Amino acid sequence: MKEAGDKTIVFTNFVDFDSSWGHRRDIAGYAAGLELFDRRLPELMELVGEDDILILTADHGCDPSWTGTDHTREHIPVLVYGPKVKPGSLGHRETFADIGQTLASYFGTSPMDYGKNML
Repeated sequence: MKEAGDKTIVFTNFVDFDSSWGHRRDIAGYAAGLELFDRRLPELMELVGEDDILILTADHGCDPSWTGTDHTREHIPVLVYGPKVKPGSLGHRETFADIGQTLASYFGTSPMDYGKNML
């Protein structure tokens, strides 16, 4: 992020939450991963510049206490952070397209056919 220019997307997939712990139903590994992520998140937040936004989300849930290896939840977290982001609840989102619409608005591109800007 330190080297990213203006109007840049930095996309990072923390795959262990999904493939190593979630689908493998590794409760201890999942918990340890969340605790490590929570400890390191402030470092990432410090890198967010004046005009930046940080969006944390997931593509699905995998409850590590549930039997089987399939996805278990339909509702996923969406957290948006930045100096110009108004604090508060984003409410219940109807679609993943809201994330795309928010990014389209942020980058000043044409509106998408689906989704609502969350900001």
